[in-house]
Amino acid sequence: MTTGTLITVAPTGAESAKAEVPALPVTLDELLLTAKECEALGAAVIHVHIRDDDARPTLDQGRLRATVAALRENTDLIVQLSSGGAVTDPESARLAVLDAGPDMASCTMGTVNFGDDVFLNRWEFIVDLHTRMQERGVVPEYEIFDLGHLTALQRLLGKYGLPHGGHVHVDFVMGVPGGMPGTTATLVAAQQMLRDLPEGTTFSATGIGRSTIPVMMAALSTGGHLRVGMEDTVTYAKGRPVESNMQLVARAVGFAQLAQRPPLSTAEARTLLGLPTAAR
Repeated sequence: MTTGTLITVAPTGAESAKAEVPALPVTLDELLLTAKECEALGAAVIHVHIRDDDARPTLDQGRLRATVAALRENTDLIVQLSSGGAVTDPESARLAVLDAGPDMASCTMGTVNFGDDVFLNRWEFIVDLHTRMQERGVVPEYEIFDLGHLTALQRLLGKYGLPHGGHVHVDFVMGVPGGMPGTTATLVAAQQMLRDLPEGTTFSATGIGRSTIPVMMAALSTGGHLRVGMEDTVTYAKGRPVESNMQLVARAVGFAQLAQRPPLSTAEARTLLGLPTAAR
């Protein structure tokens, strides 16, 4: 069991509207403030979606580059860009996310129903994304929305080799309508399936909405790591909206400390994930 806890903050996402969730960070200044606050509390990775001037999800290359540069200049956080974007984004724009030069990028391992929508991830697209990351020195986080995605990952690594840096890290995204449920039993089953992946594979777990706390507890008790943030939940407790991403990171840090698995520093997180030491 890993002694420390990798804490990732996913502050924005592509689903919630700023008009409905005023605390959502959508401008670069808001994102930078959130990043600094969450890093100070114990987050080591930031999973980034960006918005345009109207607060709508975008994969605009200029904005992505500016965001990566600003996060690197102002924090020591590991910058992980979402290659998922919004469910309507074309594959070409999702692949181009890598051109912004992040430390990491997400790589979703299969198609999944996403509420009333479909989050499409064709096999050819997954292979293209994986191999481009190998070539560019970007470390993937393999997003797992259903247990079959782990079998797809095993196939991917078997045919196309290990990711850049050699370490395999997955994130179980649990509780999405259409994906695997956010329950302890499901997480234990998923964690057991990691035995079919390369030795040393690590995992984080993300509980969507009301599954946030059960998934956090289950992840910590099975040696996993945590991803929290307003991308995944905008309710802190029943009838109580999230006030900031700091709230969610602080709760995750508290749970990690109770489990005697304190947050990893950014340097420790880089070592775990096979990333080089930060330039700053």
